[in-house]
Amino acid sequence: MSFLENLKSTYKQGDAVIRLIYINSVLFLVLKIFVLVMQLFKLDGEFIYTYLAMPSNLKSLLYKPWTVVTYMFLHKDFFHIFFNMFALYWFGKLFLMRFTQKQLYGLYFWGGLSAGLVYLISYNVFPLFSNQVHFSILMGASGSIMAMILAVAMQFPNMELRFFLIGMVKLKYIAIAAVLISLFGVTSSNAGGQLAHLGGALYGYFFIISLRRGKDSTKGFNRLMDSISNLFKSRKLKIKPAKPSNRKMTDAEFNMDKARRMKEIDRILDKIKSSGYGSLTSEEKKKLFEQGK
Repeated sequence: MSFLENLKSTYKQGDAVIRLIYINSVLFLVLKIFVLVMQLFKLDGEFIYTYLAMPSNLKSLLYKPWTVVTYMFLHKDFFHIFFNMFALYWFGKLFLMRFTQKQLYGLYFWGGLSAGLVYLISYNVFPLFSNQVHFSILMGASGSIMAMILAVAMQFPNMELRFFLIGMVKLKYIAIAAVLISLFGVTSSNAGGQLAHLGGALYGYFFIISLRRGKDSTKGFNRLMDSISNLFKSRKLKIKPAKPSNRKMTDAEFNMDKARRMKEIDRILDKIKSSGYGSLTSEEKKKLFEQGK
């Protein structure tokens, strides 16, 4: 199997976290190569970042509406994408321990939109940014990742992560520290990024609060994505089984089966909290993965 075929296979078999990392990384590499080729011909290829990044100027945004989506996958510097993808991997995997892959896609999208909205409003309302609003742009997945951090911290507040030189730290303290750092950084040179972090955090909070009230705020996005996906899918021949089973589970059977599965997932999550993810058996990991689909 060639390198490209291996990458394609990993993408197809990967979960939502792996696919989001692939999309961000591939776009990063493609744009870097594009800029390099342009430089070889003594041309300026940096314009591509301005074309895909989200502007804070409302008039510019009207001419580039696609940037409200493209910006959240756009990275220019290596360390920017490296740390973002590192955080996306860890917090994305934690998110999938309780929620589905579709919810992760929705959280990434709405978290990014919320981040962009807070950035846009702030730069057009607060006088501090009046001299920057005409040329400031936003790029990066940080806002979407902040939404994940808040959601995971609210779902597993006392779960601990090990940090080099620090030791074990509870998720709730990680989230609080991330929000405070961004809050006190809104007057720094990276004010736009910090404001976007706060916007993403707001959606992460809203996502969990809505779920606790029985509403999944990512459903609308996922219905839209399913509709778009169906438009591009070719019609496939459906082969009916020889002896299809027409019997449906009764409500009582369905509820008992659901309760049994949720009880098993809760047991696995308790095991992770007490002994870590590495203590799970292959069968337990499989059950956790299947629940996240």
